[in-house]
Amino acid sequence: MMLSDVDLSRAVSHALRHEPWLYELELDEEGWSSVDQLLMSLRERGGDWEVVDRDALKRMIAAGTKRRHEFDGDRIRAMYGHSVPGRIQLSPATPPARLFHGTAPETWEMIQVGGLLPMQRQFVHLSVDPGTALMVGRRKSASPVLLRIDGAGAAAAGTRFYEGNELVWLAGSVPARFIDVAE
Repeated sequence: MMLSDVDLSRAVSHALRHEPWLYELELDEEGWSSVDQLLMSLRERGGDWEVVDRDALKRMIAAGTKRRHEFDGDRIRAMYGHSVPGRIQLSPATPPARLFHGTAPETWEMIQVGGLLPMQRQFVHLSVDPGTALMVGRRKSASPVLLRIDGAGAAAAGTRFYEGNELVWLAGSVPARFIDVAE
């Protein structure tokens, strides 16, 4: 049996987003880690993992439907989704005027009061299109609520946004007054 890109992506995401210490990885302030350290740690799992190399990582990144990871020379990082202690440093960017977020109906009630909060992650994840937001929302509910975020208004009021990739934008939080249900 050969290791799938999906299995590799899950392991790399876990290592770079959530528990780098289990893989004996050091992340810098921007979330970068050594490709060689990551490969060594993955290969220690044995079996199909023993043949994971740079080409496998590059194929995994290319095959992904969302850009979750990136290379820079001998470094690799997860682009978003971190739950590790200490905030990964990103550069603020001007968001699209409208962003979207899918959530469970019972969560919408709390969001109306307290806004969008990152929960166990470092940032709130927002989508550039309704379809992606609904897909993400279906992880939490079979019938998610599609929220529309006034990105321009929130940014003008001081909310900092960061580009995760071409489909995902990040924010530390989004105040309730900039969120409504998309029709």
